Amino acid sequence: MSSEFNRRNFLKTIGVAGLGSVLASNAKADSPALSKVDGNEPNAAGEKQQGETPQVPMRKFGKADTQVSALCLGAIDITDQQAVLHACTKWGVTYWDTAYGYTNGNSELCIGKFLASRPEMRKKIFIATKASHAKGAVEAEGRLQESLKRMNTDYVDVYYGVHVLNNISQLTEDLKPWAENARKKGLIKHFGFSTHTNMAQNLFEASKLGWVDAILTTYNFRLTKDPLMQKAIDACYKAGIALTAMKTQKSVKVESDEDKKMIEHFSSKGFTEGQAKIKAVFEDERFASISVGMESVARVTENVAAVLDKTKLAREDKDALERYAIATCSGYCAGCAHICDAAVAGVSNINDVMRSLMYHNSYGNTQLAKQTFAAIPADIRSRLLTADYRLAEQRCPQRMPIARLVREAVEKLA
Repeated sequence: MSSEFNRRNFLKTIGVAGLGSVLASNAKADSPALSKVDGNEPNAAGEKQQGETPQVPMRKFGKADTQVSALCLGAIDITDQQAVLHACTKWGVTYWDTAYGYTNGNSELCIGKFLASRPEMRKKIFIATKASHAKGAVEAEGRLQESLKRMNTDYVDVYYGVHVLNNISQLTEDLKPWAENARKKGLIKHFGFSTHTNMAQNLFEASKLGWVDAILTTYNFRLTKDPLMQKAIDACYKAGIALTAMKTQKSVKVESDEDKKMIEHFSSKGFTEGQAKIKAVFEDERFASISVGMESVARVTENVAAVLDKTKLAREDKDALERYAIATCSGYCAGCAHICDAAVAGVSNINDVMRSLMYHNSYGNTQLAKQTFAAIPADIRSRLLTADYRLAEQRCPQRMPIARLVREAVEKLA
């Protein structure tokens, strides 16, 4: 496949013809490079044979002797989209990330329906789920058992025993022996946590523990220049912790000149802005995979196209993303909650407020936005409109208008 086809036709035509049509019309062209994995590995896609559908690349999952698809289905909005799950298996997107609380359990039920109809696929699908809102081992155990029933499986490949870890202290003393026991019983293969807040600190601390196998962390083009985040990622990578990136593709509403410039830049190169954002993280091989929300077959094919294409972002592309990140930083919460929480008397969870608003405004997921907002302790929610955010705004590295955004979140989500 020529670089010109990669860069323009493969990624641009996808939106019109669909990935299958594009590949079929270029069947004699060289296919994108695939990662060769051991055919005995149950999660391996293997090499593409002539005439078969190309498969997304595979990567090693931390220090584990297993491989996962470098593109992960973020099943946050999956309710009964069986076509999406079938499309994922077609292109080798066999790493699926869900959670006990996603869409009130319907995400896990959707996966369970798929596995009930195709039980032979269980060994090929690498499933991660999370103990939504669980505090400690007892609640994690209860949620795990329910998740297993919903998904028609007797084990999960990764269990994030703390979903939305803000501080490493949430890895309570009872979780380590519980995780070891769950592994021995065959209920889970790997244990870890997800984090949207204070990510660098959490990754650093986890790298020293020796019993955390995997971390699902917020990471995107805006954080590639953060020196603390880079050191934390290095520490986890050296410790053999499998890293999966999430929140890589905040949607862009064309509201400013900066938005237009960024979209036009990548359009002229044959990329969508979303595909460029995936590539910005995909090129970092310290990450085992990238978890992306794909609620439709069209989104699956668009994102598959981004990782199958071999063209790397040029220096000018990375510069365009960096300029955009700087110009629009006031609209992005970088998750450094330790700064704003310390600056506002009597109010914490500001990062959770910002995340709730992001789900509503950027992802268009009002249900998840309201669920996230409602999970903030009631006493803190009651003080949101009366707190003084001036010091937090002064200290915010992103220069966010925190007071205005908090008011907006309360008005839309309370």
